[in-house]
Amino acid sequence: MAKFRDGWVRVALILALLLPVYFVVAALGTRFGLFDWRIGFGLLVFRLGALVLFGVFGIAFVGLLLSLLVKPRHGWGRALGALLVPALALGFVVSVMGKARTIPPIHDIATNIQDPPQYSPAVIAARAAIGGGNPVTSMTEPVEMLKGKSVGEVGQAANPDIQPLTLAMPVAAATQLAADAARAEGLKVTKVDAAGGAVEAVAESFWFGFKDDVAIRARPGAAGASVVDIRSTSRVGLSDLGANAKRVRALLAAIKAKAPAGK
Repeated sequence: MAKFRDGWVRVALILALLLPVYFVVAALGTRFGLFDWRIGFGLLVFRLGALVLFGVFGIAFVGLLLSLLVKPRHGWGRALGALLVPALALGFVVSVMGKARTIPPIHDIATNIQDPPQYSPAVIAARAAIGGGNPVTSMTEPVEMLKGKSVGEVGQAANPDIQPLTLAMPVAAATQLAADAARAEGLKVTKVDAAGGAVEAVAESFWFGFKDDVAIRARPGAAGASVVDIRSTSRVGLSDLGANAKRVRALLAAIKAKAPAGK
């Protein structure tokens, strides 16, 4: 029985140490195109991740019991270490799920929901090329899963501080300022049309390589000023866990900070 206990604890520890490898492979495999995001994230992480964690947790828990009950009693330290790895991971999952419950299940945020910045045909084509990706839809049309409210309404209610920004400068200057702010925030700027008041950029997550598109628009305002609007939209995923709202808020602050004093 002691040999069985020692072997069980050894297997539990090996499986626990392989857990980070499992999730890193799923994340980086998706990022570098080894498999589709629906496999790397949708299947390996979203659908199977919790099962894998609970499975290793159960094996480690049995190992801990065996190490405490089977004489001579030893190996409990390794068993406890094996138990802590999935326990900590499950705690992280619970915290993420708790956060998700407090954030609307949307993936599109804009400062102006009635007339949001529009993406260029190139961006629309890139989004359409992703299997199972999110189309760019109206921000004012009611959505059944949002209980008849629109994506824009829900986003605006959750983020009332996200509003258009007025800058006391011409459109061309405001556009360049916005592009510089986007680069400073770590976005990859793909288009700058100073005359047309348009900036496009892409934000990419480190682990899975998920991409969110960003459109910034500057239009003439009163007395020579410019009105800047920003839109950020995830290419995949039902909910962005608040990432797009956080990005738009950061861009607004960065643009405002870069504007000359008094502007």
